[in-house]
Amino acid sequence: MSRVLLIEDDPSVREGVELGLRRRGHDVRATATGEAGLAALAEFRPDLLLLDLMLPGMNGVQVCRRVRERSQLPIIMLTARGDDFDVVIGLEAGADDYIVKPARTEVIEARIRAVLRRMDDSGPGRPAIEVYGELTIDRVGLTVSKAGRPLALAPSELRLLLHLTAAPEQVFSRQQLLEHVWEHTYHADARLVDACVARLRGKIEDEVGSPRYVQTLRGFGYRFGPL
Repeated sequence: MSRVLLIEDDPSVREGVELGLRRRGHDVRATATGEAGLAALAEFRPDLLLLDLMLPGMNGVQVCRRVRERSQLPIIMLTARGDDFDVVIGLEAGADDYIVKPARTEVIEARIRAVLRRMDDSGPGRPAIEVYGELTIDRVGLTVSKAGRPLALAPSELRLLLHLTAAPEQVFSRQQLLEHVWEHTYHADARLVDACVARLRGKIEDEVGSPRYVQTLRGFGYRFGPL
């Protein structure tokens, strides 16, 4: 099972999530502050970070940004109902998904599994390495480079790019992307898609305002190309 670092200041939530995930076989390290969580990263070496947004001292958004400065560790935010503005800021900072508290352990575990699931989207007959303009995508090694320079993509960014490039020029609605990339089978928050697209464009496009690779078809969704 996975190694999960949980940063949550509410003792009842922290203990409940930790116990629930441990019972399902996960190795969990729990801390109450962002500072303690960052200190535990190097020593614990988690597979995923479960991060509360509203923390004392260094808040969840600040922790998320610090992690993204040096790592593409999968991050799932824990939020309270009504934290809409903070959710947007957290997604823009690099979180891969979010869960509204309170949430059942099976819901949390399902999100963890979805984020950690292998992202190889190459079908039969697809080349392992594909080149689009200056972008080179290794679908087996799960790496992306631009003009020979490796790009550090968060898990959700990489999964989105792999999905779009599996069918160039095909338009995907936000709901379709939520189902295939995030594995949300209900009408979920389209902000997950929009924030991820914005982060991805910031890394692969020459001009974010005039995207060459990930294009918007207003009223319909997103597509890759045509180049």
